[in-house]
Amino acid sequence: MPALVLLGAQWGDEGKGKATDLLGGSVDYVVRYQGGNNAGHTVVVGDQKYALHLLPSGILSPSCVPVIGNGVVVDPSVLLSELSGLNERGVDTSKLLISGNAHIITPYNVTVDKVTERFLGKRKIGTTGRGIGPTYSDKINRVGIRVQDLYDESILQQKVEAALDVKNQILTKLYNRRAIAAEQVVEELLGYAEQIKPYVADTVLVLNQALEDDKVVLFEGGQGTLLDIDHGTYPFVTSSNPTAGGACTGAGVGPTKISRVIGILKAYTTRVGAGPFPTELFDEDGEALRRIGGERGVTTGRDRRCGWFDAVIARYATRVNGLTDFFLTKLDVLTGWEQIPVCVAYEIDGRRVEELPYSQTDFHHAKPVYETLPGWSEDITKAKSFSDLPKNAQNYVKALEEMSGAPISAIGVGPGRDETIEINSFL
Repeated sequence: MPALVLLGAQWGDEGKGKATDLLGGSVDYVVRYQGGNNAGHTVVVGDQKYALHLLPSGILSPSCVPVIGNGVVVDPSVLLSELSGLNERGVDTSKLLISGNAHIITPYNVTVDKVTERFLGKRKIGTTGRGIGPTYSDKINRVGIRVQDLYDESILQQKVEAALDVKNQILTKLYNRRAIAAEQVVEELLGYAEQIKPYVADTVLVLNQALEDDKVVLFEGGQGTLLDIDHGTYPFVTSSNPTAGGACTGAGVGPTKISRVIGILKAYTTRVGAGPFPTELFDEDGEALRRIGGERGVTTGRDRRCGWFDAVIARYATRVNGLTDFFLTKLDVLTGWEQIPVCVAYEIDGRRVEELPYSQTDFHHAKPVYETLPGWSEDITKAKSFSDLPKNAQNYVKALEEMSGAPISAIGVGPGRDETIEINSFL
């Protein structure tokens, strides 16, 4: 019953797509369990680069079944566009399964997201404006539209009208916007129904039967631990649970079936959007990390904020996810620095703090306490084993492993599918 959870251990953008794709040829199912098309993955296969926004990364592995779980919110237009783009490039997408219980991102969810963010001004969260948060709000408020609703026009009409009763009041009276006609929304959503229908399934049943049949199932989280709605840097977070517990609720698989939890760590730290970031750099080093690492959001196109590795948040990710392994990515980006600072603790109001403060106020005031490790200048992209790495690169990895609290079982030394050092097998 080998079920693995693979998730981001920082603020997202750690290279989860590369890690998932690496395992894709060895697993039978790859499952997205939360988020929506606000979570982009870049996967490089040979000389081909694929930018995936909603689909599980495993869709690029012909031997595996990609699954969009019930915890995901689905924009039908984005889904169909992404499928079409992959089909045009010769990728077989016919095995995709979509939970009938996944919620639909409607046009009015997108509208509400954009106008609300603009209304907040300087207090804005930094959302992608794709309707993710409002869709999750509708889900919790029990006025959401699910995939299965597309196949009962009467129910769909009733649910859309009920949702717009309140939203049109907000749009017209608070934001001075036009009201949205329920009939137009229903017509648009029904237009997607037949195109999506071949993929819709009872994914909870499928996945549990797969595990009972000793199939290997990989649960792929979007975003990262520090963006979790419960355990992240609230309110600058996403609207779902990227942490390991989210895999159980977002896919309908019990916690006793999870055998391994793998956290993806970048060899430095990045963040997109607003919110606290203790190790953020505003100097030439920050710009160099951004340039060399190609730090631009796959989905948003926004430049990522860059900083040195933060062992405090790595330890926190180990704790809240029950991590059994780390996959360290982008080690090659650090080649060329004579000295590499690593944040080992914070200073808050004159106190040294070695664990993530629970108080939002304290975290906003946290200043990094650094230890400096010697760097390396040798090209590491051709390294095939840990011993191939320069001694200082080996020592850097070992130091991060000791500080973070879980073994580093794989290392990314370049963007390519084959530019990975596997220390311990994940399977």
